[in-house]
Amino acid sequence: MKSAAALHDIRNEGDIKTLVDTAFSKANDDELLAPLCQAVAQIHWPRHLTSLYDFWSNALLGTTRYQENQSIPLHSVLTTQGTRSQRWITLLERTVEEQFSGSKAEEAKHKLTTLFSRAQTA
Repeated sequence: MKSAAALHDIRNEGDIKTLVDTAFSKANDDELLAPLCQAVAQIHWPRHLTSLYDFWSNALLGTTRYQENQSIPLHSVLTTQGTRSQRWITLLERTVEEQFSGSKAEEAKHKLTTLFSRAQTA
């Protein structure tokens, strides 16, 4: 974990990639999430990660590569899995807090919670 003084806000595509890659590394090491990640890993991982980069780039940087109807298989499964969903939210929030600090980092945490809440009530 970086020291608080070394943290910067989410500013560019490299930061988005760091966020996604770090979170998925943690998920693959998590006893609750790893089996789900491995089961869903039958999809094409590079394509899945690219969809996630595009999603977060759209959400935080305003790019337009992500289309609302794009499927992100792991997330669609997670939204129906209460305990796993909460673990994923916690893991992502922790990743943001460990890697970044600033308004975009706070926006990422807010969007994460909002997106999962909306998906679970849909």
